[in-house]
This record gives sequence, C-alpha cells and structure tokens, in this order.
Amino acid sequence: MSKVIAVFGAGTGLGVALARRFGREGFRVALVARRKERLDTLVAELEKEGVEAAAFPADLSDPAGVPALVAAVRERFGRIDVVEYGPIGNDSSFTPAADLDAATVESLSRLLLLTPVEVFHEVLPELVERGDGALLMTTGYSAVQPMPQLSGFGPVMAAARNYVYSLNGELAEKGVYAGTLTIAAMITGSEMADAADLPVNTDFPVADPAELADLYWDMYVKRDRVEQAFPVALTPSA
Repeated sequence: MSKVIAVFGAGTGLGVALARRFGREGFRVALVARRKERLDTLVAELEKEGVEAAAFPADLSDPAGVPALVAAVRERFGRIDVVEYGPIGNDSSFTPAADLDAATVESLSRLLLLTPVEVFHEVLPELVERGDGALLMTTGYSAVQPMPQLSGFGPVMAAARNYVYSLNGELAEKGVYAGTLTIAAMITGSEMADAADLPVNTDFPVADPAELADLYWDMYVKRDRVEQAFPVALTPSA
C-alpha cells in the first residue's frame, strides 16, 4: 500500500506544492482546510497530474474535531505516514505586543498550537508502531526572531516550534522524524501573497512554493536537522 501525506491547511501555495512533491514520489494525498470548493479544485488539479488525492473540509481552529478528522483520513486511505501542518491564510495579521490580550492569544493558540498538538498526538501511535513516518510543521520567522509590531503569531508559533524540537529528540530512535520549516518570505501563488499584491521591485523575500516543497522532501529523506529556514541563511544554529 502506497504511503500517505496529510496536508493540514492545504492551500494554493505551499500546500499544493507539497502535495505535488510527495505525489511525485508515489504518495497519496489528503488535503485538509476550511473551504471545500477550493479543496475540490486542488484535488482535481492533482488527479490530472496523476496524484491520488482527497479533500477533507475541516475547521482547524477546533482541536476537538481532530480525532474524527484523522479517523476520516484513515478510513479513506488506510494509513497516514506524513503530516504537514501549516494553516496560515490571507486573513492572518500580526498584533503589536503592547496590544496583545489573552483572547487573541487563545484564538491563535487553538489554530497554531492546540490543534497541531492534537493532530500529532492522534497520528503518532501509528507511526511509532510502524517505526517510520514524519511530523512536519510550518512556522513563520517571528517564532525564531521576535520583532516589534509583529507579535501574536510569534509567541504561539514559538511554543509550537519548541514542541517540535522536543518531539524530534524523543522520536528519532523510534524511526519517526519531526521537523519544522521556518519561512521568512512571501510564498508566491498563496492567498496571502495574492492579497498582499507586493510591487515587483520589493525587497521583501519571495519564496517559490515548489522550492519550499523540495526543502521539505530533503528534510524528510535526510532527517539530519530539526529545523530548516527559508531563506536558508536564516536557519538557526543547532
């Protein structure tokens, strides 16, 4: 039975690029996100390219729905081998630290910390039993480098990043890889990039989603680092 990657927060940028990259290696693909119509479009695109895929509409800000969601993916594909979690859309915005309140942190935590922890917790026993698999999480650079005016996401993703580092150390001897891709760039083709409408001559880094997907594949195959950043020069020292 061919392997399965479940992409949580699948969109038109990194999500579908990741599906294509792993699909070229024979993986079947589960796409998880809020909007069914967009998912169905992505599934149709992948199937035209010879990648078996299925859509799983879900609200990832509700960690209580994770067990049923993971069960649905398993029912459709029979297994899960790789999870990538990275649901950042065009409705995302930073909050200055001085304006941050508990309600904002709680809301962000549900999507960016509590739900991925629950997803990994649900999938992990299967991977450990098999002695293989990967848990991947996409974060923004504010998780690594705090910056004035750019809070909210950073503190929550920093906690998630800490969690992935701990997982990596605990799971390596069990054959399961945990890693995080930290992105300090606008991803072309993504909803966020389309909404930002950056000028052509901007100095803000821009990332090709296919290049990011290649980085993820390299991390998955080599398993030689916990974290990879884009641009690569920003990768933190171990």
